[in-house]
Amino acid sequence: MSSNGAGAAGKSHGKLPYLNPRLPTHKRVKDLLSRMTLAEKIGQMTQAERANATPADVTALGLGSILSGGGSVPADNSPEGWADMVDGFQQGALATRLKIPVLYGVDAVHGHANLYGATVFPHNIGLGATRDPRLVEKVSHITAEETRATGPQWNFAPCLCVVRDDRWGRSYESFGESPRLVSEMAVAVRGLQGRPGQLDNPDRVLATPKHFAGDGLTTFGTSEGDYTIDQGISIVSREDFARLALAPYWPAIRKYGAGSVMPSFSSVDWTEDGVGTNVLKMTAHTELLTGVLKGRMGFDGLVISDWEAIHQLPGDWNTQVRTAINAGIDMAMEPAQFREFITALTEEVQAGRVPMSRINDAVSRILTQKFELGLFEKPYTDRRNIDEVGSRQHRKVAREAVAKSQVLLKNRGWVLPLSKRAPLYVAGSNADNIGNQAGGWTLTWQGGSYHDFPGTTILEGIKDVSRGDVTVSETASAPVPRDATGVVVVGETPYAEGFGDVGGPQWAYDPGDNGIPRPVKDMKLSAADQQAVDTVCSQAAECVVVVVSGRPLEISPALLSKIDGLVAGWLPGSEGDGVADVLFGKKRFTGKLPVTWPRTVAQQPLNIGDADYDPLFPYGFGLRTR
Repeated sequence: MSSNGAGAAGKSHGKLPYLNPRLPTHKRVKDLLSRMTLAEKIGQMTQAERANATPADVTALGLGSILSGGGSVPADNSPEGWADMVDGFQQGALATRLKIPVLYGVDAVHGHANLYGATVFPHNIGLGATRDPRLVEKVSHITAEETRATGPQWNFAPCLCVVRDDRWGRSYESFGESPRLVSEMAVAVRGLQGRPGQLDNPDRVLATPKHFAGDGLTTFGTSEGDYTIDQGISIVSREDFARLALAPYWPAIRKYGAGSVMPSFSSVDWTEDGVGTNVLKMTAHTELLTGVLKGRMGFDGLVISDWEAIHQLPGDWNTQVRTAINAGIDMAMEPAQFREFITALTEEVQAGRVPMSRINDAVSRILTQKFELGLFEKPYTDRRNIDEVGSRQHRKVAREAVAKSQVLLKNRGWVLPLSKRAPLYVAGSNADNIGNQAGGWTLTWQGGSYHDFPGTTILEGIKDVSRGDVTVSETASAPVPRDATGVVVVGETPYAEGFGDVGGPQWAYDPGDNGIPRPVKDMKLSAADQQAVDTVCSQAAECVVVVVSGRPLEISPALLSKIDGLVAGWLPGSEGDGVADVLFGKKRFTGKLPVTWPRTVAQQPLNIGDADYDPLFPYGFGLRTR
């Protein structure tokens, strides 16, 4: 196209076909694609991280997308600060010749939790315990509204992993161990995107089912580096892979029309081909990305690689890029090396090793989503819902989700619900720590015990309801009144991905960690938590233990025998008062285990249907209160 195309695009106000919103999307895509140079096409296939790119880079390179990684936030981490930042990048995109808007992505995996003041929902494992797909759709819709109102139009969620080994550091990102349960919760895609034709609404975002596929199916000990299971290898037959890994993607794509998919860091090793003979990373898996996802499933959205996943492929850099794109990757998440990606892909196309048909297919998929999002008509942030971020109504839904996610595992002597007038003794590391109860992917990638943000801790929720005396002692060092009911809130500290793997590395790199490694992640209560439970349950008239964690934790028979009431609290997020709602009987316990609760960590992996199934509490277990 001649250079005067820029002027034509700028002055036409819709006269060029691709700028005409009355035309069907496929015609707009075809017209725009015909006007694009190779450089512009490859720019669209490139995603950079906000901390490493500027609006000027978007203009110069024609970048298709920008993302915020976990904890990557503007200096002003407010709704307005986010919207201004995203609009700044958008301004850079609109300064290009063809004015193709930029797509901004975030990991809003349990609410728009990078944003200070957002509603932070329970992580997926808790939502799986609710057995309530309608509620999950509502949670996802609120997440979409808070995200889109502050700029980003793309959410790297939901995680449709089926967790089969709870030693995995991403267990809490799974709705559960049952493919059927996870498939039911795939309705989260509709919660984010809306129904067909609603994606351009100011309360909707592009959804990204992930991580395609088998990320929850990896074998312990197969991961590289110091991770033990995350990003490992799924050693599996094609039949079991279809049943345990692919199943949730069918409704996500065919029923709910997911607009993007993110492949897993993990690898697949087909057992029928001979174990170890042909291990392939998902980012390079042509059979699954092109053959199954885009072929059999009929997926017509875009495939975005995970964070620097292309770098994990065999070969030199150009080989890695060529392999990924030819396998079916449409957009490369290259947070820092986006320029190097552009150079390598350009060389591979010019050398004929990546066909133009593959480039045109990838760019068509990307442009389709941008048109469907309405970005060509309204590229800048529609802020009409910005005051809804963290609103009372949104927090009410989150509180409901918390209450429905609580699973009652033991209720000796009907200790629960608690009397509002009884004296209480509250202890444990997670009773009054909003960072711990929110878990990973909250303000920073790994979350943090030191985090403080708008919300209610479990202790605050208890104090709001109780009319009796409440004694608080985190370590249970204060005397325990003999007539008091003990409430001990224990569990894990935050983690994400491989840093949560049992036997994996310890994180010490958030500012609030001050270089001190976080506690070991071993699926067991810490010595301090065990001591608190032992002390309180030995001395109080009766005691209730709430486990705040991203997965089941080992509880010894000796300790369990002292506990009257046991509750799986999961990672409730910002609304700890939802836990108090069920403890005091304002709401009944209705949650059911989304994963099997083992007797010991040594039983892992342990799933319903196993031949030697002997759990402490089986999948689907959950007592109810009167």
